[in-house]
Amino acid sequence: MNKQKIGVIMGGLSAEREVSLNSGMAVCNAVGELGLSYAGIDADRNVCERLRAEGITLAFIALHGGWGEDGSIQGMLEIMGIPYTGSGVLASALAMNKEVSKKVFMNNGIRVAPFFVLDGKNADVAEDAYLQEGLDIPLFVKPVSEGSSVGVSFVKDGSLFKKSVSDALICGKRVIVEKYIKGKEVHIGILGNRALGGVEVRPSSEFYDYKAKYEGGTQYILPPELDVETYERARDAALEAHMALGCSGATRVDLIVDDNRDIYVLEVNTIPGMTRTSLLPKIAALAGYDFKALVREIIDDALRSGEGV
Repeated sequence: MNKQKIGVIMGGLSAEREVSLNSGMAVCNAVGELGLSYAGIDADRNVCERLRAEGITLAFIALHGGWGEDGSIQGMLEIMGIPYTGSGVLASALAMNKEVSKKVFMNNGIRVAPFFVLDGKNADVAEDAYLQEGLDIPLFVKPVSEGSSVGVSFVKDGSLFKKSVSDALICGKRVIVEKYIKGKEVHIGILGNRALGGVEVRPSSEFYDYKAKYEGGTQYILPPELDVETYERARDAALEAHMALGCSGATRVDLIVDDNRDIYVLEVNTIPGMTRTSLLPKIAALAGYDFKALVREIIDDALRSGEGV
């Protein structure tokens, strides 16, 4: 461990750049407190040269969105022979694509909210197109491949459906339209293929959007206010989703537990936020890991698994 030089890759070119920089700097501070050699690397198109110049032997990926989470940076690191934290190329790509990941979940018997997909070729649809697909207001419109709720709309008025689709298409070529499931929003932290626990989020806004995540006004209930049996099923569902995609390292699985205690998996985040106030660190703290210990465990897991070697 002491001979390693950790490259904390952050920033990048996606819409989540600022969030990623915050995660990366928090990780850098923790790595320094652990007494490990490290370099913070603001990823641009010269990231490969930066990694070589710094003599990086292990990459701690703190990128969010874009080619940081879709398997691109992971593939580059594999070509370079540099081990890295988190999931591999395929699992990263699957998790980043909400359409594909939902299909994987369904094929593995994991419950998801009913949905359909539009792309740039068929997005010019009637305002009530969702009715033709068996959905009703309210519903969510989301870019297929974005994180941090970027481009997401909660549609309560059918007249705003087409605009929401157009707005989401700015973030990508395909859009997912998803039934709104009323219930508790629960996030489960996974570390080394085990469920650490969870947190229930109660945003002051109508859903856990970008503002609620990063500008405050959200209540965090640790652990979630669920009965023991439902909480255990939520943990199991999250771990099943993590494993169905072939994920590794630390992930955060987002769920809805409805009023009938049915559990719906929304998505798996392969590179969850890593500021000291992000959800995964909150969950880890409840499980006995302070932020520094969490960072060490993520690094140790990468060294054990040897991703990229």
